[in-house]
Amino acid sequence: MGTFKIEGGVALKGEITPQGAKNEALQILCAVLLTPEKITINNIPDIIDVNKLITLLKNLGVKVEKIGKGSYTFQSDEVNVGYLETEAFKKEGGSLRGSIMIVGPLLARYGRGYIPKPGGDKIGRRRLDTHFEGFINLGAKFRYNREDHFYGVEAADGLQGTDMLLDEASVTGTANIVMAAVLAKGTTTIYNAACEPYLQQLSKMLNSMGAKITGVGSNLLKIEGVEKLSGCTHTILPDMIEIGSWIGLAAMTKSEITIKNVSWDNLGIIPNTFRKLGITLERKGDDIYIPAHTNGYEVKTDIDGSILTIADAPWPGFTPDLLSIVLVVATQAKGDVLIHQKMFESRLFFTDKLIDMGAKIMLCDPHRAVVIGHDFKSQLKATTMSSPDIRAGISLLIAALSAKGTSTIQNIEQIDRGYEDIEARLRAIGARIQRED
Repeated sequence: MGTFKIEGGVALKGEITPQGAKNEALQILCAVLLTPEKITINNIPDIIDVNKLITLLKNLGVKVEKIGKGSYTFQSDEVNVGYLETEAFKKEGGSLRGSIMIVGPLLARYGRGYIPKPGGDKIGRRRLDTHFEGFINLGAKFRYNREDHFYGVEAADGLQGTDMLLDEASVTGTANIVMAAVLAKGTTTIYNAACEPYLQQLSKMLNSMGAKITGVGSNLLKIEGVEKLSGCTHTILPDMIEIGSWIGLAAMTKSEITIKNVSWDNLGIIPNTFRKLGITLERKGDDIYIPAHTNGYEVKTDIDGSILTIADAPWPGFTPDLLSIVLVVATQAKGDVLIHQKMFESRLFFTDKLIDMGAKIMLCDPHRAVVIGHDFKSQLKATTMSSPDIRAGISLLIAALSAKGTSTIQNIEQIDRGYEDIEARLRAIGARIQRED
């Protein structure tokens, strides 16, 4: 198990470029299974979760070739669907949450798809009902082996387009259903569809392959099934969660940082949410410039003077993956903030580690926390802690970089799952961070 040793309290300065979006990459990589033709994908992040999925595709028989940093070609002309029923697949597929999204493409193209109960972050219950209810609506038969938690869907006669109303705007659920529907007979409409930039990118890629998807960017998608899809070239967006992480890092460490090539038009309300915390950030072309907040940052109250509440919501609301960052940033703000994490009941439990560092946080229940900002009058103190999941891990790393003294973060494999070569990129802007085995 690896650890980070971090000497905190050091101001950083320089430029940092965000990696490709992890959540988009997991969807896009699964979509290569929809065609036997070659697909080229650029800006793939070199992180554990993505690399695991690429390995899974190879084991399924997909021909994978790396053609440059972050660029690969994929050709699924000899897929071994039988691999899905092996013990090796049950072990491999169960270690990665994103593996669930191979089911839709395989069901659409080969008439069957199987998956063990997926792994991923331990942040609470993450239901799969939306995925499988969507497949059933398209005409698939569902089966579940409770003994080894193995799911399966089959459609020997192919899938049939239909109208459906999703029970929740699940991002991965919508992606899975869309990938199944593009090769179904007839027309499918999906209401209450997720519309995150990841979904928009997936839909644009599928359309470039010959799919007929309209309503992209809205919560009502219409998909006219086609007989086959062709190859394409696709470039993944910069990771908006990493961009938000670097905004938080700059504020907490009072650093002057420029985040390069952020694709502003795909950031939604993320910049304004950080502005509500009092953080100054400027748009310079397609970059974000954050000046050093030497005098701190002051939280803006609501119009009626009540405490600022920041809550997650389906896009175009605030993404839940950045609430952990916002919570850490709020610990040194001037003013108080209520954090309301609606989607996952275990995601705020990492606050006990921040409290150990001296943060003033009241955990009201599994979903809500009140943060009383220090206004930098009381610096966080270094400690030893363990990373429970990707987003909490990067939040603790930001806290350690702002803290007085040397901190140790254990279980950093969780951070590596979502952030590429993070210590080298942070050292390049002045961070004092070392990886130790």
